Amino acid sequence: MVEAARKLADATDVTLFAHVNPDADALGSALALGRALRRRGCTTRVSFGTPDQPPASLRDLDGDGLVVPVDEVPAAPPTLVVCDTGSLQRLGRLADRVAGTIEAGGDVIVVDHHVSNTRYGTLHVVDERAEATVMIILRLLDELGAELDLPTARCLYAGLVTDTRSFRHASARTHRVAARLLEAGVDPEATTRPLLDTHPFGWMGMLAGVLGAAELEPSAARGLGFVHATVRLADSDGLRSEELDSVIDVLRTTSEAEVTAVLKEMAPQSWSVSLRADSRLDVGHAAAVCGGGGHRLASGFTAQGNPEDILDEIRKALEESPLLN
Repeated sequence: MVEAARKLADATDVTLFAHVNPDADALGSALALGRALRRRGCTTRVSFGTPDQPPASLRDLDGDGLVVPVDEVPAAPPTLVVCDTGSLQRLGRLADRVAGTIEAGGDVIVVDHHVSNTRYGTLHVVDERAEATVMIILRLLDELGAELDLPTARCLYAGLVTDTRSFRHASARTHRVAARLLEAGVDPEATTRPLLDTHPFGWMGMLAGVLGAAELEPSAARGLGFVHATVRLADSDGLRSEELDSVIDVLRTTSEAEVTAVLKEMAPQSWSVSLRADSRLDVGHAAAVCGGGGHRLASGFTAQGNPEDILDEIRKALEESPLLN
């Protein structure tokens, strides 16, 4: 932490990355740190591999216009900070910038809370105990002596409320951080509603169709139960990525299933897979077996091919996944 703050304090040009299809924790982390660095006089930009623009629900977080498209990111940024990204694969089209920076003698600082982080940078600020990457970013901001103003606090709160599932998975320390952000002026209802509680009417029809075709396998996942659903391109027509991401939050309420999976078709036969566990099985292990990663209770991976074949891989991986105490 101290070394990372020292390097950033001395930097004059910093590029910050979130992972592909950024969520509030990834983008909020990058924007919060980017704002602080820009106020210090540093040239700062934020980007991510896909899509071309931030999700609509997150665009208001970028009040300073820090986000730039992929083609405006230097091939070898002098200082690169990668937020909430466990592996190079999660950077998509921007993954080559990591090697470019390292080969040019620059710093690649990885700030993350995923237990599966592969340590692909030159300096790693990774805390697997943190409920969200924004928790680590706040400590980094404090180390830099940065002001916690309202726009920065909103970025941090957005990541915190989403990654803790509205503080369902939050320690006493995390609640103290939330209180600090509220004291900085964050309006919790105004910040949370567009992230979690606002959907277009078309979302209702998509949800009805996808959940209506969901399948429950009570004997799968080591006998703890496995429920899964598939969101095909035809289901998602006209809907934002965050609408698709919300499917798993509804499906995971199935009382008979310890593990939930949602397969989202991003392009023909190209899938983004989200895995969630209630409390007893390590789905991070299953995701790693399938080429991805994440946390013990929340993880994911990308895959190509037929959804039934991908589900077979998941079933096999779940049978090998360790039980949690």
